[in-house]
This record gives sequence, structure tokens and C-alpha cells, in this order.
Amino acid sequence: MNDASSLLSRGAARVRALPSALAPVAPLLARLTTGAVFVSTGWGKVHNLGKVTAYFTELGIPAPALQATFVSGVELVGGAALLLGLGTRLASLLLASTMVVAILTAKRAELMGVTDLFGFVEWTYLTLFVWLAIAGPGRLSLDHWLSRVRLAPPRLAPSR
Repeated sequence: MNDASSLLSRGAARVRALPSALAPVAPLLARLTTGAVFVSTGWGKVHNLGKVTAYFTELGIPAPALQATFVSGVELVGGAALLLGLGTRLASLLLASTMVVAILTAKRAELMGVTDLFGFVEWTYLTLFVWLAIAGPGRLSLDHWLSRVRLAPPRLAPSR
């Protein structure tokens, strides 16, 4: 094999290896982006529960005060969990459920067809949450680190 062919072969191998090397970046970006957004929205809701309760009342959501408190907490704590990559699958499922409710209540009047659904930011978040719940938090997360620590074989005490 000549030098040019060898160089091309090595270059092609590196290009093929790139997706695997970058794989941890996708869940990290999804977690950081959605986590930051929902920490912010959750913080805002926690500090304005009266307004959130009134809005939930307008939407016809049952037990609006209880739901406002619950959703505020889910967004704040769930967003923080995503930022850390801790309890990612559970946080993602809880946050996904809030997006389903948001689409069925707050966005319902705007929903004329499937194309409208795809234009909602709530749909984008829902999709990311479902993906994180299925795919997991990735290697750059506390969940991954904790699973490695938990699965590591116990260290034996040195013999005397």
C-alpha cells in the first residue's frame, strides 16, 4: 500500500470513529439546554404561585393550586436534575408529562393539525425528554458515574 493510500485509509478510519467519540455530547447538550430552561421556568413559577394558580384555573386544570405547586417543583427540581445528570430518566418522564398537559391545555386552541404540533416549543421539549428517558443521560453525567461506582468490584483490604 502506498503512502497516499495509507493516509486516506487512516483518515477514513478517523472520520468513521468521530460519531462514537462525539456520542456523549448529544445527551449532555440536551440535558444542559432543557435543564437550564426548566430551572428558570420552575424558579419563576415557584416565586409566582398565585399567578400560576390563576392561569391553571383559567385553563380548567383540576386542583389548580396543587397542580401549580407540583408543576413548579417538577420544573425546578427536574431541571436541576437534568443539569447534573442525576435521576435523568425519572426527571425526563416527569417533565415530559408537564409538556403533554401544556399542549393539551395551554396550546390546545392553537392546535389545528400535526404541523402546528411540530411547531410548538413544548413538542420540542417533549421529544427531547422522551429521548433522554429512553437513551439515558450519557457518559457525562452523575447517573453514569454513580452506576460505575455501584458496579465496581469491591476492593479487598490489603493482607498483612
